[in-house]
Amino acid sequence: MKISIAAAIGLLAVAITSEAVKVNPLPAPVSITWAKTGPVKIDNHFQIVGPKHDVLTKAYARTAALIKEERWVPQSWEQPIGDFPPFPTLSKRGDEEANVVELASSSSKTVKSFEVVVSDLKADLQMGVDETYTLDITAAGKGTIKAKTVWGALHGLNTLTQLIIDDGKHGLVVEQPVHIADGPKYVHRGVLYDTARNFYPIKSLQRQIDALSWAKLNVFHWHIVDAQSWPVEIKKHPQMTKDAYSKKEIYSQKDIQDLVKYGRDRGVRVIPEIDMPGHSASGWQQVDKKAVTCTDSWWDNDEWTHHSAVEPNPGQLDISYDGAYKLIKDVYKEVSGLFKDNVFHVGADELQTYCFNYSTSAMDWFKERPGSTYSDFAQYYLDKALPIFKDKSSRRLMMWEDIVTSADMPAKNVPKDIIMQAWNNGVDNIKKLTQQGYDVVVSSSDFFYIDCGSGGWVPNDPRYNVNSPPALPKAIQDAFDANPSDYSPSTFNYGGVGGSWCGPYKTWQRIYGYDFTEGLTAAEAKHILGGEVAMWSEQSDSLVIESKVWPRAAALSESLWSGNRNADGFKRTTELSARIFDYRERLVARGHAPNPLVPKYCIQHPHKCDLYRNQTAWGK
Repeated sequence: MKISIAAAIGLLAVAITSEAVKVNPLPAPVSITWAKTGPVKIDNHFQIVGPKHDVLTKAYARTAALIKEERWVPQSWEQPIGDFPPFPTLSKRGDEEANVVELASSSSKTVKSFEVVVSDLKADLQMGVDETYTLDITAAGKGTIKAKTVWGALHGLNTLTQLIIDDGKHGLVVEQPVHIADGPKYVHRGVLYDTARNFYPIKSLQRQIDALSWAKLNVFHWHIVDAQSWPVEIKKHPQMTKDAYSKKEIYSQKDIQDLVKYGRDRGVRVIPEIDMPGHSASGWQQVDKKAVTCTDSWWDNDEWTHHSAVEPNPGQLDISYDGAYKLIKDVYKEVSGLFKDNVFHVGADELQTYCFNYSTSAMDWFKERPGSTYSDFAQYYLDKALPIFKDKSSRRLMMWEDIVTSADMPAKNVPKDIIMQAWNNGVDNIKKLTQQGYDVVVSSSDFFYIDCGSGGWVPNDPRYNVNSPPALPKAIQDAFDANPSDYSPSTFNYGGVGGSWCGPYKTWQRIYGYDFTEGLTAAEAKHILGGEVAMWSEQSDSLVIESKVWPRAAALSESLWSGNRNADGFKRTTELSARIFDYRERLVARGHAPNPLVPKYCIQHPHKCDLYRNQTAWGK
């Protein structure tokens, strides 16, 4: 029997069959069991009660208010794909007309309150904290969320917002009694936000934290500064914000602390990143011009032979200069004091060796150390910087993988307790890092860079000045003519990436389908802490961020929470479609602006838009 939604005087009536329910939480819980005894009424004035706690008490009120205001009607749901008559035929095609059944009254009692039970109210929001919970709604009218920690309880409350729906009669209901036992597969599940290339007001970042928490993503990776701008207030060196884009585009220390608290109230860890020694010009140069090098160079040199930066504007900390480390210590001490998380990201990506040619100090460093390589130079930086960063016993550092895997400037001895963020060469680099014993956060650009696919952003690019596909050299064209195939040559402007170095656009299916542990041994796989999609902001700001991140980041959420395969080992991408479509509609209803994924027809007609009728087409 097909389930559908009927419209009645502007109010959608909820449909249900004895075979299935329409509610379909995202991310999919590890275990969810529905009974078949009929709907459970929820009192319109229900309350959530539990232990008093600075985070939980606010969450009780926030969750209850959201459910009562939202009065959600599922917009998409999971069901078997329809049967169609064989071709050709004159008989009626498609499914039979839907049987619309409003949720019937149940003999079960009405739930008037939900009880939250937490066994450890003191566990801090840090990496690895227990996030498991159970949720029970019984026919006897009892609703309970149990968790070991506050942070698991928050996830249970978020799931509750997806279970209670409108009954079509001005009431609230849960379709069937339900038991959920749930918890994440990976401890690190997040999105990187870059606020240096373009500035984001605090309110827009708070909205991102809301969406992260609803999807059970628990990390807001804040790439807060870069070569282009320095928007962070440093009280010891207030002149650093002269390199903010304007006086209005600065994060005060109170702004930062408020955002950290906002995240904590919602179970989201805010992890800061001060990228250094690469990507460093703005801010630093205002304090000590000797602390940076190559800021006055041409970033590309047109031929890419002596480039000093991968994008404008150039600048790196001069790691041969002792004064740079004094400045690093001042900045790090102040910034680290603003964040409660034990993890601090210190960058270390994309160091350009040519940049140091502009530094007399750096060239002298090499002269004084005959035979030294840039790997020695990188190690010199680590040896001097690590004692600054490890300012407390609980501190754990995070770096981009370049410090280990770079072809140009890897360090020789990187401590194994530093978390590596892998972004290059997919599973190959993940394998190299985990083989060496590093814990890894996956951000492979081929799958998790969600800023990609919009074309190039640097101006004065004559590669776009092509009005027709350029002819191939005769020998190559003859080879294509002699060996016809599905492959066709591509150029920058035709059939290529269109100037986006990491194109194509990363769809939610591409994100969800990425098996980043492929080829790893069991021991190596244990080193995967989780992953992040990265929202670099060369072409984004607060006006478009919601549509670029959401709902695609929700695909990552489910992959990291309960995996991308079902109990039979098949990829469940086709099952996710109903969940992510409905989640997108929820975001819209909550005043956000996520990108549409499909025509609404596909949302309201599950699987009718699938490319393949075979629901196991993705394979195992």
